[in-house]
Amino acid sequence: MIERLQISNLRNLTQVNLQSTVCNVIIGANGSGKTSLLEAIFLLSRGKSFRHHQPKRYIQHHQNNTTVYARLNDSRTLAIQKQADATTILRLNQATVYNQSILTEQLPTLLIDPSTMDMLEQGSASRRQLLDWLVFHMKQGFHPQWVAYQRLLKQRNSLLKKTRQLTQVQLAELKSWDKGLSNHAALIHHYREQVFTEWQPYFAKSVLQLLPSYAEQLSLSYNAGYDTNVALDVQLNERLEQDLQLGYTRIGNHRADIHVHWRSDNTVRSDDVVDSQATITASSDHEMKTKLPVLKEQAANVLSRGEKKLLITALRLSQLPLLLNDNKDSASFDNHSTSRVTPVVLLDDITAELDDRAIGILLSNLAQLPCQVFMTSLTDDIIPLVNELWTTSKLFHVKQGQILAAD
Repeated sequence: MIERLQISNLRNLTQVNLQSTVCNVIIGANGSGKTSLLEAIFLLSRGKSFRHHQPKRYIQHHQNNTTVYARLNDSRTLAIQKQADATTILRLNQATVYNQSILTEQLPTLLIDPSTMDMLEQGSASRRQLLDWLVFHMKQGFHPQWVAYQRLLKQRNSLLKKTRQLTQVQLAELKSWDKGLSNHAALIHHYREQVFTEWQPYFAKSVLQLLPSYAEQLSLSYNAGYDTNVALDVQLNERLEQDLQLGYTRIGNHRADIHVHWRSDNTVRSDDVVDSQATITASSDHEMKTKLPVLKEQAANVLSRGEKKLLITALRLSQLPLLLNDNKDSASFDNHSTSRVTPVVLLDDITAELDDRAIGILLSNLAQLPCQVFMTSLTDDIIPLVNELWTTSKLFHVKQGQILAAD
């Protein structure tokens, strides 16, 4: 848990030094800097902003860098400094480290903000990241495989863009890369598949809480991005001509996706069922006693905007207890400390996105979990509920980049 947070030169936050607790509420007007505080924590954990990927966009004007430092309640310290040219310095316990994943392991952050509320209609990347966040923190072997896969994929796509006719040397090189991609892809799929299956009962519970009327209609499916019954390198070889024409690799782990499907009734015609080559499906039906078919109808096409927000909240909320139970069951200790990590939940302006009932369910669930919460709001209307649910909380007011603890 973050005990002390220091931020310098991030947007309008020139110098911030605050002590935090289990639940932290940040109140301020639009543009005051309250979201920037969440952005700083996210930057420390992930090495990037959830608002802009270019550091020069969030480094304060006329400054060369921004720095975020945190001391955790077990005395561990984490720090990141981002230069305008994207040069990054990372430190753990005052020692320089060279991989962002090390800090990410120490500080798992889960973000629920307005930008994530369109996840169902966006491309597959945001939904894939939703699954991979869990896999990263639950399966130790996943990240090295993912990094190696991405490196080979980048090399392959670079070659595909250069030419439409490969020389014998280039073809041999490409086949070598494809074999490596295939080996990594099989392991990545294995980890994703395991975690996706474990996720299902938690998703079912969240849906039952937030969308009880639709609990039997909603199901979640995972597609691997390629036919997992055939080695990826074989499929890549079969599609090589098309990939050369397009200039990129069309199948693989990088095209994986999760979908939320809608079942309108109990009768399913054969032509309604998706013919998916590598899809796992599980329903939010009671304890999943009956496996439901994956339907072509996407939940995003049926639900109202308000219901979509509840569904996305259910997806996010269901991740925390799974992660925490996995840590508990496996005694998940990281390689740099003998302390368990505490997830940090970042809630940005949820009162503008969710109704009172949904907010109550979300916060009551979070209050029962061993996690730390930072939430922003335009008004202090949420304070009574926070005081009711948390025995330990802090209120901060933000005005023009100045963050002050309430008396």
